[in-house]
Amino acid sequence: MIKKMIANIGVYKKESIITPIYVTGEVILDIIIPLVMAMMIDNGIEKGDTKAILMYGAILFICAIIALFFGAMSGRYAAIASAGFAKNLRDQLFDRIQGFSFSNIDRFSTSSLITRMTTDVTNVQNAYQMIIRLLVRSPLIMIFSLAMAYSINKDLSLIYLGVVPFLMIGLAAVIYFAHPNFNKVFRIYDKLNNVVQENLQGIRVVKSYVREKHEDEKFKAVSKDIYKTFSKAQSIVAFNNPILQFAVYTCMLLISWLGAKFVVGGTLTTGELVSMFTYTMQILMSLNMLSMVFVIVLIARTSAERITEVLSEESDLKNNADPLYEIPDGSVRFKDVCFSYANDLEKLALMHANLEIKSGEVIGIVGGTGSSKSTLVQLIPRLYDVTQGSVEVGGHDVRDYDLKSLRDQVSMVLQNNVLFTGTIKENLRWGNEGATDEDLIRVCKIAQADSFIEEFPDKYDTMISQGGNNVSGGQKQRLCIARALLKKPKILILDDSTSAVDTKTDRLIREGMRQEIPGTTTFIIGQRVSSVQDSDRIVVMDKGLINAIGTHDELLANNQIYQEVYESQQKGFGEEDA
Repeated sequence: MIKKMIANIGVYKKESIITPIYVTGEVILDIIIPLVMAMMIDNGIEKGDTKAILMYGAILFICAIIALFFGAMSGRYAAIASAGFAKNLRDQLFDRIQGFSFSNIDRFSTSSLITRMTTDVTNVQNAYQMIIRLLVRSPLIMIFSLAMAYSINKDLSLIYLGVVPFLMIGLAAVIYFAHPNFNKVFRIYDKLNNVVQENLQGIRVVKSYVREKHEDEKFKAVSKDIYKTFSKAQSIVAFNNPILQFAVYTCMLLISWLGAKFVVGGTLTTGELVSMFTYTMQILMSLNMLSMVFVIVLIARTSAERITEVLSEESDLKNNADPLYEIPDGSVRFKDVCFSYANDLEKLALMHANLEIKSGEVIGIVGGTGSSKSTLVQLIPRLYDVTQGSVEVGGHDVRDYDLKSLRDQVSMVLQNNVLFTGTIKENLRWGNEGATDEDLIRVCKIAQADSFIEEFPDKYDTMISQGGNNVSGGQKQRLCIARALLKKPKILILDDSTSAVDTKTDRLIREGMRQEIPGTTTFIIGQRVSSVQDSDRIVVMDKGLINAIGTHDELLANNQIYQEVYESQQKGFGEEDA
């Protein structure tokens, strides 16, 4: 974990090294100041020597100014180093997540990944800033102050030998008992983020069903869990102050009592006693700072472990040592393919799929909910890897191809496809960054999107809001189809991507695609028979198995599942017309 964290310091190593240097200079001056004060008391104030008082006062002023400069510079460089470290961490996390396969992403919830990239990184950032500054300052102050106290009076300095171990044992106990609670609270933070995310994404549904009160209660329940767990952790951490104050007051009492005796006995001067009080405060305050750092590090340790989980997660999908970069054609072959989301042959979602598709064929796929229609096609661009068997594209196993090259030649349009914040042009150019305006208009006409785009005041420069919430479901699907067509792929997968458009528009889209990409192998997953009946062949899926393969007429004559789907839809259309 520590190695992975350190690796993300990157170009901010210089600032991370300069900060402790400035801190060391500040500490040295903080140690010198009490000595100068002791000299001023003993040699100036007690003797009534104004010249000595002015001289020592000037030295104190210069030391204070230099210490202020060192402190300001250490704070500046610590802020730069910690902010840069956090930036690198976020970049690394985001980059790692982008490389995850679907199965990797399935191991982490969306809300958990967001928490790790925000709250957890901020906790680690705060801890890092304290580590390179306070965690350097506190031990140095303590060591130098102990050394100076020992040099002034050996007997008085022995007081610290009893107090410091007491403090360290107390701090260790606090850390030991508080850490499990901080672990738990961050898991609840994930749950809280999930509740908020679900509520915001489904706000229209919440309002339409008047479920605001239910959602409010759900949020309050999770928030209460955080309150209880965090309160329990903080109640343990709260023992820091009483332990510290007990140590401080014990030291002050003992030094006052014994110091007074030494002053009366002539073995300790008044100035030296004052400096002993100062060093006592420095030692105990350094321990206080150290305890604060430990609390922050304690919280950050949990966050660092969660961040490391993501950074240590290796993608299931990797290129071979010598991958293929050219995809000859759009032919696809499934050879005894079995697939399990749990990577367990006892829990298969897709079983023994055997299917051979020629380049340029149009394949329709129908089946009930949960029949593994989407699972079948997601194996083609290697969104998941097969559990058993193989999927071939262009005569080669998809695992033999460079992942980027393979996906560049496979376009997928999902039922719930996503549009990103930006203009319509910017969203369409995801399919081809170098596409001209004429190219955009051409594919939008094929996808039946040009007509509604032209009705917008800004036409193709119309801004799409987050998630495409300012366009209808049918408009969103047509824009996504246009985006996919812009890639001119060898394989096009339409996963129930015209479910939100009417049958006439659906037909016009399919006719346009036949003309635009006649050599592209096309998979059309549809709930409506009308969406797939013109396909070269239709695959009927049932409970993870390929039940039948044939043309519309063949399946209508011989396959019971297809017949039932067709008849139920015809009956529905008839009732609608009536």
